[in-house]
Parts: sequence; structure tokens; C-alpha cells
Amino acid sequence: MKDLLEVLDVSKNFGDFQALSNVSIKVPKHSIFGLLGPNGAGKTTLIRIVNQITMPDSGQVFIDGAPLEPHHVQHIGYLPEERGLYKSMKVGEQALYLAQLKGLSYNDAKNRLKHWFEKLEISHWWDKKTQELSKGMAQKIQFVVTVLHRPKLLIFDEPFSGFDPINANLIKDEILQLRDEGATVIFSTHRMESVEELCDHIALIHESKKILDGKLVDIKRQYKTNSFEVGLSTSNKNQLKRLIAERFDVTTADFKSLGDDLKLNVKLGSGDRSDDLLAFLSQNASINHYRELIPTASEIFIQTVKNNGL
Repeated sequence: MKDLLEVLDVSKNFGDFQALSNVSIKVPKHSIFGLLGPNGAGKTTLIRIVNQITMPDSGQVFIDGAPLEPHHVQHIGYLPEERGLYKSMKVGEQALYLAQLKGLSYNDAKNRLKHWFEKLEISHWWDKKTQELSKGMAQKIQFVVTVLHRPKLLIFDEPFSGFDPINANLIKDEILQLRDEGATVIFSTHRMESVEELCDHIALIHESKKILDGKLVDIKRQYKTNSFEVGLSTSNKNQLKRLIAERFDVTTADFKSLGDDLKLNVKLGSGDRSDDLLAFLSQNASINHYRELIPTASEIFIQTVKNNGL
């Protein structure tokens, strides 16, 4: 079984509102799976179904090939978008309590918490009350509690919300390490800039429907346009632009550079290769900038929505 989680034709309505419509996804083992879409798309509803917080109206969910059952909650770590810690409890006392709810003994929980608190340099928070912590500090505690019992499946819903850039990078590194150590991760967000760094596979959900899924690299390959962004040094920009336009499809580009370059977007023809363009440019100018225009996850999402008429 190469997939840890399979969601098959899941639908969910809340009264007259359809939150999910026949959504199917497969999450490969030891991957980081991006569950993407704008607010209200249905991502959180799907996550709540996987966590058995709510039940689907139709469809099935499987973990490791077995139908989802109550005992599977012990194999899942869930960090919801809406954080929740008891404000008047001390950090250490609360972390121990939540860890034991996940099935850890008191001693195991304390030893693992000691490891994580030292790793994240937060040991001095142990006797603080939660209400004394900033939002980012409280999120660190909830992250630790989410991963502490070493679940097979980790689900992070907007995990970087409220973090400053330094702590966001810290948590990103920890998520990548957890993946490398064998965890499978679902990363839910409408902020697609983080997807490029983290996700191996993605599914795009819009207005309750899955509109695209697969390996991120394969999807990018499918949506690329064989266009290149180039910056060229020349004594006569207009002449060079006309020369390139005789061979390739050319438009003016806009990007930052250190020199006064001729900036172009160049699209290859059906019989052209990147090497052909590079050789042609080298014969006629000095190349200061050369980059293939590969679509971002955000650009792919917007184009897919338009293509589907949604």
C-alpha cells in the first residue's frame, strides 16, 4: 500500500450549503500533500471528516487500506487553524495532559516534551500560564503537542498563521524533518507561496469540488509554456529585439536587474529547444539573466479555475 490516506467520493452538506462534492484524493506515504484552495473551498470540512470530528454524507475514507475507524485517531496529529489552549493552565501541565490524551504515559510524555522544549529553546516557558504567551509562542506549544505522539499522519491547517518569518522557517524545517523520519503530512493552506517549498503532491479544491491533483512537479510540467525570461546587454535594444522576434515569439518583460538590460519574455516554437534559444542569444548579445518561466502553484490554481469555468 503506497497511499496512507485515501478519500473516495466524499460529499458533505450543511443544510442547503454543499461543503464537499464527490471529492477523492490519495495521499502517498512519506509525502507532504498540499490541500489548497481559498477560504470556504471545503478544505477544513475534509480535514474534519478525516479526524472524525464530523461525518460525510456519502463516500469513504481509508487509512493504510483500512476503513477509517475511531481508533485511528491515535495515528493522527491535527493542528487546527483555530488554536485552542486553556489560558489559565501552565504550559507544561497542559502539554502533559494533552499528550496523555493521545495515549502516552506520563513518563514518556514528560521525556518527549523535554526533548522538544529543549530543541525549540522554550524550556523556560514550562511554568508560564498560556495567557502569558504571545500567539506565536502558543502556536509553538500546539505544534509540539500535535507531533509528540509520533503519528503516522500529521495534518496542519494554516500552520504558519501568526508566525514571524524566523519562526515560520523553524516550523517549516521541523515539518520537513518529520517527513524525512517517516511521517505523512497534509498541509492545508490558501497561501500558496509556502507550497513551493514544502509539497510533493497537491490537490486544488474550489467551491466544494476538487479541480486538480497530482505530483506538483508533473503539474508544473503540464502547465509550463516553454517561455523564458531573459536580460541582455546590447548597444542597440530595438535592433536586437527585432532580430529575436524574427525567430521567436517575444514580449517585453518586467523584472529587476542590476544593469540596463533589454528585458524580454521569449516563447519557444514547437520545434525549438532551450539550447536553441540560448545559442541564438549568445551569438547576438551578452546574457545577464536567463530563467525558464515555470508557473507557480498560485498561477496554476487561477488558470485551472478559469479553465473549469468556475
